[in-house]
Amino acid sequence: MFKREIVELNMGPQHPSTHGVLRLKLKLDGETVVDLEPEIGYLHRGVEKLAENFNYLQALNLTDRLDYIAAVSNNLGYIETLEKLGGVEVPKKAQYFRVLLTELNRIASHLLWLATHALDIGAMTVFLYAFREREMILDMFEMYTGGRLLTTTFRYGGLKEDIPEGFDKKVKEFIKIFPSRMEDYEDLLTENRIWKKRTVGVGVISAEDAINLGLSGPVLRGSGVPYDIRKVEPYEVYDEFDWEIAVENGCDTYARYKVRMKEMRQSLRIVEQALEGMPEGEFRAKVPKTLKLPKGEVYHSIEAPKGELGYYLISDGKGTGPYRLKVRGPSFVNLQGLKPMCKGHMVADVVAIIGTLDVVLGEIDR
Repeated sequence: MFKREIVELNMGPQHPSTHGVLRLKLKLDGETVVDLEPEIGYLHRGVEKLAENFNYLQALNLTDRLDYIAAVSNNLGYIETLEKLGGVEVPKKAQYFRVLLTELNRIASHLLWLATHALDIGAMTVFLYAFREREMILDMFEMYTGGRLLTTTFRYGGLKEDIPEGFDKKVKEFIKIFPSRMEDYEDLLTENRIWKKRTVGVGVISAEDAINLGLSGPVLRGSGVPYDIRKVEPYEVYDEFDWEIAVENGCDTYARYKVRMKEMRQSLRIVEQALEGMPEGEFRAKVPKTLKLPKGEVYHSIEAPKGELGYYLISDGKGTGPYRLKVRGPSFVNLQGLKPMCKGHMVADVVAIIGTLDVVLGEIDR
């Protein structure tokens, strides 16, 4: 008789499929995963503690480095937290432009996810296609902020500066070509039998388990839960636009793929409406040059590309920076779903399941 034993295997921390520096301690029966423990902390930079030693606006730069694929969203969540505690009313023009940039950032984030997820599973062409369109969005970010990845986009009370001349033309060009490019991605993947073999029924997590684990974003909506903070607790001007929550009931890797593809289309709808309805007027409220918030505490969350991004901030009313800052990173919480999703699957499926979570280790380790 053959002797059977459980083998322990380290995947990472340098494994190229892990979307960052993540170590997975796998327990295998042959090639079947019987247990899994993620080990994090390799990228820890102490962002929350650093923020306590900076003033409020200096700490904005730190938020870029959380989910560095979605710096615009990180900036928005943090700035809105300050404005919530400070009681500032942001001009309509700034709100519209904030939404426009944030939704472009959501598309850019999902395009990077699509490119790397497809590459992990073996589809090279999609990687090249998705990066082509993502470059168009990064060109827009560079035109407005001067940065492509780490943008430090917004300011307390509104925008850092007015919308540059010619920006609307770039947005219109993207709106015009993107739907046909989406069709190209889907022609390559959606009904591809190899893609479906690697994703359908892989990484299943029920709606009940997803809720109990605190999962959010496309991972939660892929399990049939129509929860999106932009609808449930609208911020900025999301309640003024016509769009739908992207939901799928498959609960698997394929369903989460379809959710993100739907989300990109919905984001494009929002971008188009924001551009068409962009009001005239001031781009920033009148605020003091040195920001000093009243004593108090506040929690504010937004729907970032990866899920619920929340900031809990305490002000002692004395200093010009946070007394305490705590970040609720969606990647950190969503990583809890990896273990139940992987159990019973093959080692090769672990790669696909990590991809479907779309985690960024900068946000997990902070």
